[in-house]
Amino acid sequence: MAAERLVVIGGDAAGMSAASQARRRRGSDDLDIVVFERGRATSYSACGIPYWIGGAVGSEAELIARTPEQHRANDLDVRMRTEVVDIDLSARTVTARSLEDGKDYTQPYDSLMYATGSVPMRPKAEGFDAEGVYGVQVLDDGADLIRELDSGRVERVVVVGGGYIGLELAEACKIRGLDVTVVDLSRTPVGTFDPDIGQFIAEAVENLGITMVLGEAATSVETDDDGRAVAVHIQGGRRLPAELVILGLGVRPNVALAKKAGIPLGSSGGIAVDNRMRTQVEGVWSAGDCVESRHRLSGQRMVVALGTHANKQGRVAGINLGGGYATFPGVIGTAVTKVCDLEVARTGLSEQEADSAGYCFVTASVDSTTKAGYFPGAKPIRVKLIAEKRTGTLLGAQIAGREGAAKRIDTLATAIWNGMGVDEVLGLDLSYAPPFSPVWDPVLIAARKAFEAVEADVRADARAG
Repeated sequence: MAAERLVVIGGDAAGMSAASQARRRRGSDDLDIVVFERGRATSYSACGIPYWIGGAVGSEAELIARTPEQHRANDLDVRMRTEVVDIDLSARTVTARSLEDGKDYTQPYDSLMYATGSVPMRPKAEGFDAEGVYGVQVLDDGADLIRELDSGRVERVVVVGGGYIGLELAEACKIRGLDVTVVDLSRTPVGTFDPDIGQFIAEAVENLGITMVLGEAATSVETDDDGRAVAVHIQGGRRLPAELVILGLGVRPNVALAKKAGIPLGSSGGIAVDNRMRTQVEGVWSAGDCVESRHRLSGQRMVVALGTHANKQGRVAGINLGGGYATFPGVIGTAVTKVCDLEVARTGLSEQEADSAGYCFVTASVDSTTKAGYFPGAKPIRVKLIAEKRTGTLLGAQIAGREGAAKRIDTLATAIWNGMGVDEVLGLDLSYAPPFSPVWDPVLIAARKAFEAVEADVRADARAG
């Protein structure tokens, strides 16, 4: 009896996690696993690309967790530089194209894992597809951008988009000694943060010597006679000269192939999957940046492009493909990054998101220090909490501060995940020593203020009643 065949499209976090988990549970005599990857590397950290560009990471190899050869040693048939260009759901086949010689061939499957990730968002405006305009999502993109930066012809860089990736790439270019401008339509960068925290981020970026153009959209990219970018035009008619334009507008799910094949998408634009990572097509599974997830607080379907979720979702799919049982429990929007010397983090809902989800809430913000105030190296930190009225349930948290600040978000993410109230957070037995925190950790101070805000709101309602 012939072995079943699992075909995996995409050889990074979600795809290789699924393939590896399925292999652990089913032997090679029972399950053939074929992985198609259009790039030059498998199992790599896309999140590390800005740090490679900026020089904090010395080489591409340092970003690769497991090579194709290592996966092949585990009986995975990994086919590199091969792109799947068509899926026939009725015949249960895919058409693969070698990017080395351009030849196509058909590969049958019994089960299909769709893990194509995401692609950089590119404005539908004049010039954004010109030479010298770069989106950065995969290792090949990073390598191309480094070659451009090393060419000697780049002095001025315009980054279009002030989200996480845009600011990280802006900092990387500034470290290289270039003149950098960031353009973003929002009044403050990184729109998933509330404006009061976003202002901290903007000031940190400007202190590095990066020009921020906020509240204005990029309208077009001007090109020279050779079709190469030479400037970015923004609302109001301003012209920003640039030899290099980087797209930092975020990413969108890479679902063109799925849509063409007839694999249903969800309301968010990502592939619709259930808790086991099954699509609505029998035998087809999906995970990673290309799928939609359920937000545990708002209930909304959303696409979250993070390696943490991609690995978890891939693991869940692989366990199920291997004959086990696992589910993906959803997301709460936890994220952390470092902008210059400022650490920023968030989890749960922002004020705008909480309002859109129908919550009534109170907020509390505190300014403190990362260590005991008298201890050498103590740095400022701001913690903001959002709690539901009356119940006091923690809905969201944001942190901005210097070294030692941001990872405190994990305590608050755990609290939100488990539906804790701010009074319960206030009672947590957190560690204390002067080199690590004040005797009242900033998380606890913020929880105390949020609890007081909840109580004050209840008293006000009682008086009004």
